[in-house]
Amino acid sequence: MNHYDIHTLRQRADEAKQETSKFLKKLKQRPPKNLDQQMAKLHKEVFDKTDCLQCANCCTTTGPLFTRQDIKRISKAFKMKESNFEATYLKVDEDHDLVLQSVPCTFLGYDNRCSIYDIRPKACREFPHTNRKKIYQINALTEKNVAICPAAFQIVVKMKSQLKV
Repeated sequence: MNHYDIHTLRQRADEAKQETSKFLKKLKQRPPKNLDQQMAKLHKEVFDKTDCLQCANCCTTTGPLFTRQDIKRISKAFKMKESNFEATYLKVDEDHDLVLQSVPCTFLGYDNRCSIYDIRPKACREFPHTNRKKIYQINALTEKNVAICPAAFQIVVKMKSQLKV
């Protein structure tokens, strides 16, 4: 699979879903002692070879959750009242979270660059969450993200081959 082949990514992730789910469940039951260090290494290894601007699938297919801090920071940069920012760009989703009114992301440029990159939401800064400590605690999110992000898919493939659980 081409690293940025988002057309087959969902299919490949779906085909590996049962195996991935089983692996992540085992990882949660018996996480290796140095899991955080191993994950940080895998994350760095994959993202050192990844140019997110070639893909931007996360920005075109999903929207981030906006925290109060995100809204405060971004609306201040836009010189808008927080309530106006929310009314203009956000909606409450089925989980009662504040998210973008639509996707692709309003702030995504034609060149896949983010117009608010320096002040982007925490969810965007941390995506795909593969370098997060205690990754075994976010199995559902990891499973979702491997179908969105080619780098997350590659990290999980490497996890399965390198980690002994």
